[in-house]
Amino acid sequence: MADAPNRYQPVNLGDKFKRFCDQWAPRVVAQMNDYQFKLVRIQGQFVWHSHADTDEVFIIVEGEMSIEFRDGRVDLKSGELFVVPRGVEHKPAAERECKIMLVEPRGVINTGEAGGALTAANDVWV
Repeated sequence: MADAPNRYQPVNLGDKFKRFCDQWAPRVVAQMNDYQFKLVRIQGQFVWHSHADTDEVFIIVEGEMSIEFRDGRVDLKSGELFVVPRGVEHKPAAERECKIMLVEPRGVINTGEAGGALTAANDVWV
């Protein structure tokens, strides 16, 4: 029995990043149960925000970034990850463009309840 076309194809992160160039606009590349794997390009300062109902995982694919907290900061580089606990206010930032993967439940709004101009459309696949 032949497999359906593309049924067993890996997700190539480099190829997916080539398909979009806008920043602070996560793109879904895979879903596991209720969790989505999202790629995003970031540069500059984001907004202070939190996610009351979920932790948020940042995996650095390429580049460097920081995540500021009201009581500290974490610096991340390619190949590292960090989990921001639910309800913790944070502000991501990157001096130069950084490519990251977010892992979070489907439906999470990137700016939490902060809203504003950097709020991205949700559930956009690439």
